[in-house]
Amino acid sequence: MWRMIEGRLASTRKPHWISRTAAALCLVVPYPMWARTLVVSPAGPLTSISQALRMAANGDVIEVDGGSYNEDVVLDRSVQLIGIGNPTIHGRGDGSVVTVSADRCTVRGFAIEHTGSSLEDEDSGILLKSHNNHVESNRLADVLFGIYLFKSDGNYIADNTVRGRYAHDFGDRGNGIHIWNSNYNTLERNSVAEARDGIYVQNSYHNVIRSSRIHDLRYGLHFMYSDDNDFEGNDFYDDVAGAAVMYSRRVRLRHNMFLHNRGFASYGILFQADEDCVAEENVIADNAIGIFMEALNGSTVKDNLIAGNDLAIRIFTSAADDHFVNNNVIENLSPMEVVGGHTNNSWNGSTGGNYWSDYDGFDLDGDGVGDVPYRIQNVFEHLEAQLPLLRLYLFSPAAQSLEVAERGFPVLQTRQETDDRPLMKPVAMPWLSADPEDHAPHRALSFLAPAFLLLFTLMAFRWGLR
Repeated sequence: MWRMIEGRLASTRKPHWISRTAAALCLVVPYPMWARTLVVSPAGPLTSISQALRMAANGDVIEVDGGSYNEDVVLDRSVQLIGIGNPTIHGRGDGSVVTVSADRCTVRGFAIEHTGSSLEDEDSGILLKSHNNHVESNRLADVLFGIYLFKSDGNYIADNTVRGRYAHDFGDRGNGIHIWNSNYNTLERNSVAEARDGIYVQNSYHNVIRSSRIHDLRYGLHFMYSDDNDFEGNDFYDDVAGAAVMYSRRVRLRHNMFLHNRGFASYGILFQADEDCVAEENVIADNAIGIFMEALNGSTVKDNLIAGNDLAIRIFTSAADDHFVNNNVIENLSPMEVVGGHTNNSWNGSTGGNYWSDYDGFDLDGDGVGDVPYRIQNVFEHLEAQLPLLRLYLFSPAAQSLEVAERGFPVLQTRQETDDRPLMKPVAMPWLSADPEDHAPHRALSFLAPAFLLLFTLMAFRWGLR
C-alpha cells in the first residue's frame, strides 16, 4: 500500500506549443528582431549582471557564467537572464536580491542568496512586480521570502528550490512562495522548506499549484480570500499544519498528500469559512487531526484515504450542506468529533457511503453495503468534543465501559452523525498508481510502511473469513 502511495501520478509537463497565430504575433512585438546575447563572466569584459542590464534592450538574452556575483539585480526591461553553470547572485543583505519590474522576463538557473531581513519591505530572493514572467530552476537559500508575487499575473514558476532561515523563529521568517493579489499563475515542481509558510496565497484567483514538495515549516499551504484555485499532486509533510484554506470559494484539492503534520492544534487540512470546495483523491495520514471543518458550506470530500490520524475529522455545526462520500477512513484513533451538536451534512450517497475500518456491522444481502448504519461518533467521543482533556482517557476502561453501555442502552446516545450506507470493503483507489521507476523511498512516507502492511494483512484475513 505504501508503495502505491509513494508512486504518485506523473507530474504534468509544461505545455509547449507554436501556432501560426503566435508566429504572426511575433511580427508586431515591439522588440528588435536582432536581439543580442550579452555574456557576463568573472573574466570579463562584462563582470556584473547590473552592467549587462544597463546595456541590454528589450528582447536581449543575458548569459551569466558560473561564479559569484555580489549585487542586487533589477530587471527593468524584458530580458532573459540565464545562468550557465549555476552562478550565484549574492545579495547585499538590505533588500531583495532579484527584482523583476518589466513584463515577460526569464530568470533561470541561478543560486540566489542573502536577502535583507525586513518583513515590511518584502525582502525576497526573487520579487516579481510584473506579468508573464518565467522563473525556473533556481536555488534560493538564506532568504527572508523566497519568491514573492506582488500584483503579478500570468507567471510560470517551476523547478525552484527555496530554503528559508531555519535558525530564526517562525515569526521572523518570510514565506517560501508568497502570492499576493496575483492571478492566473502556474506553479509546479517547486520545493520549499524551513520557511514560515510554504505557499501563502491571499486575494489571488485562478492559480494552479501542482507537483510541489512543501515540508519542515509552519503551514504547508496558507490560503485566504482567494477563489477558484487548484492544488494538485503536492506533498505537504512534516509541517506543524499541512494546509489552511480560509475565507475562499471553489478551491479544489486533488491528488495531494498531507502527511505527518503534527503540533499543537495541528491538522492535515483545515477548512474555515469556505464554500463550494472539493477535496478528492488525497492522502491524509498520520496527522494530529486529519480534516478540520468549520463553517465549510456546500463542499465535497470524496475518494480520499484518511488513515492513521489521532482524530480523523473534527467538525463544527457551522459546517453545513457538505457531502462526505466514498472515503477510506482507516485506523484512526477516533473517527470524529462534532463540536456544538448535530450537523446536516451527508455522510453517504444513494449507492453507498464510506469505508470505516472500525465498522462491525454485517451485509446479509451481499451488496457491499452494511445493513446497519454506522454511528460515526460514540458517546465518549461526543463528551470528548465538549471536554478535550478527556482524550487522556481515550482507551481507558471508563471509555470502553461507556461504549459498551451505549450499545446496550441507546438512551445514552445523543444525536449523532450517521453513515446510513457504510461500505464493507475499502474503496478502490486506482489514482494511487505505482511507478516502477521510482526506487527511492519518500522519507515522509517511510514510517507508514509497517503500519499499512500489517493493516492490509489483517483486512485481507478478515475478508477471507466472510
